[in-house]
Order: sequence, then C-alpha cells, then structure tokens
Amino acid sequence: MRLTPFVFALFVASPLAAHEFWIDADSYLVGANSRLVADLVNGEDFEGGKQPYIPRRFVHFIDFADGKITPVAGRVGDNPALQVEDPAPGLHVIAYQSTARTVDYATWEAFESFVEHKDFGDVLSRHQTRDLPLEDFTELYTRYSKSLIGVGDGAGADRRLGLETEIVALTNPYTDDLSDGMQFQLFYGDAPRPDVQFEIFEKAPDDSVTQTFYRTNDDGIATVPVRPGHEYMADAVVLREPAANVTAASGAIWETLWANMTWGVPE
Repeated sequence: MRLTPFVFALFVASPLAAHEFWIDADSYLVGANSRLVADLVNGEDFEGGKQPYIPRRFVHFIDFADGKITPVAGRVGDNPALQVEDPAPGLHVIAYQSTARTVDYATWEAFESFVEHKDFGDVLSRHQTRDLPLEDFTELYTRYSKSLIGVGDGAGADRRLGLETEIVALTNPYTDDLSDGMQFQLFYGDAPRPDVQFEIFEKAPDDSVTQTFYRTNDDGIATVPVRPGHEYMADAVVLREPAANVTAASGAIWETLWANMTWGVPE
C-alpha cells in the first residue's frame, strides 16, 4: 500500500526547523502482552519537546505490522502521542508525515550554517543564480519520521511505505545478526539517493550521545555499526526548489524534506 502523495496542507512559522523530529519509544522491544507507547519529539541529541497527538499537524500517522497499515488512533491532546493497546507480535514500523511548515531566515549566514551541517554543497551559487534575496527569506519543511519497534520476538521487515523521502531498514535490529552492522536504503520519490550524507545519533545507556556521519553508496545504501543496549536515530535531508504553486502559497524559496528513523538494539 502506498500513501497518498502530499504537496502541502498547512504553513505555520516555526523556530525549530533545523532540529530533528523523531518518534521516541518508551521501549523499542516490548513483551507480547505490552502496549506500544512513544512520543513525538522535536529537538536535538535525543533531547527535546514532546508533541501531543494533534491531527491537523500530520498527514499520515500509521502503524505497519504483519503486512497491514493501520492509522494510529488517538484523541486530540494525547501525550504520549502513540498508545497502541494489544499490538500484534512482530515488527511494528511507525511512520509519521507532518504537514508542511515554514521557518524564516533573517540572514544568509543563518541558512548557510544549516546548509553546511547537512552537506548540501554549493547552495549559495544556486541561490544567486535564482536571484534570491540574502536576507529575510522563507524555507518550507516537511518531516517524514519512522520508528522500528519490536513486539515479542520482533520478527518482520521494514519496507517502502510511500513517503516522499524515506529511510528503509534492510536489517531487523531485533532478529538479525548485527555483527556487521545494520544496512539502510535512502529514497527520494521512487529513486534511491546515492552519495548523500546519512547522519546517525547514538545514545548510550548512560544517556551520552555521539553523532557520526556516513554516506550512501551508489544504491543509496549505508551501513551503520551498532552496539547492544544503545538507541539510534538516523537523519537525512533533501533540499530542493519548491514548485511554483508551493512558493505562491507559502512564500518559501527553498524546501526541505526530512527523513528520520529511530530504533534500539537489545542487550
């Protein structure tokens, strides 16, 4: 099943565009008779503000398990945002697509620091070629976040769920041999994303966080070493020129699409 394509639904100014947005499970591997509970979090380095269940803020919020996609149910204001009773055994892939939001930049330097961190290359030349202003301009961004949560033995596999940009885990952290690390494939539209930055945050049992950068190969695949007892978050961002109708509606002159994935590695 492929999710419905989405162009834009809501434009809200936000100061948090440069931060990650992730699905933070209470536990990434739970017993067969347990609940699935997770927060939606906006922040950095596994620290941030928890976002409640508010339908107008998302386009899709789903649970993929046992070959079926089920919308995540909730009441407005639920916090944690994900609360699933009696989940089926196996691997649950939770996916969230936000509505589009905007962030304003007062200076080019503020945008440039973000461009450099995400390794977008020579964006300044592209900016100048389009004769865009270097002050007081707007970016539009959308979040595409996933999380791998195991129930019982956690058996199963991730797959493409139709997000416009998407991280797909080729390794199940709860059932597969992790001695050679985990593999992920990164997509934009229907195509893999070769030779792009793949950012990993690793949270140790003492809550310390390290950040490592990888690059995808020609097939859009990155291999990430992992350690037992640690939690992980992957992040990869697409920067593009918005479509004319999106610019007309939002005022944005750049658009970013944020792919994110979280998971844990059992002890």
